[in-house]
Amino acid sequence: MKRKNIGRLSDVVACLHSGGIVLLPTDTVFGLAVLPTETLGVDRLYALKARPRAKALPIMVANANQVSELGVIISPAIEKVLRSPFVPGALTIVAPIDRSNCPDWLKGRDEVAFRIPNSQFLLAVLTEVGPLLVTSANLAGATTPKTVQAVLEQLTEVPDLVVDGETGNDVASTLVNCSHTPAMIERIGAVAVEDLSKWLVVKHG
Repeated sequence: MKRKNIGRLSDVVACLHSGGIVLLPTDTVFGLAVLPTETLGVDRLYALKARPRAKALPIMVANANQVSELGVIISPAIEKVLRSPFVPGALTIVAPIDRSNCPDWLKGRDEVAFRIPNSQFLLAVLTEVGPLLVTSANLAGATTPKTVQAVLEQLTEVPDLVVDGETGNDVASTLVNCSHTPAMIERIGAVAVEDLSKWLVVKHG
């Protein structure tokens, strides 16, 4: 395991391109990141979290161009959310995708969960390597630890690279499913329901 302080973008990029798993701070909680095209790395990430394979991993992207590269079908609701003050930020959007216009690693999927983080470091990484699978740094069903040391004590395997640093707010992102009409809030997190409701007609529960 290599452990680095935040700021060494080249280390993170090199690790990801080699198929490695990176533990890093995000604008919400600590996350585990891997390139979606690195199938062995993706398999290891599922095993590391003890996460069921039927549960797809969320995606982080740098900008709207990368959203389009995923084959996301931009509905009026999604376009409105992307223009909201919560993007970039702690809002994960579930959206339908066009199977004929999505990357190979998304073939067979009907929808994706993605977000644009409000973190200059993460945005730099994403700009360099493209979309990443990024999931909270905890075992499936467990709470996400608030320190790197606590994360490492909980996980079953040590990630290939550990980037230490401050997280944004220690609260997971809010998850809104825009595949439904009206949009459905599937997880309440850092973005309050009442704030999101000012921008989008949403249903909860």
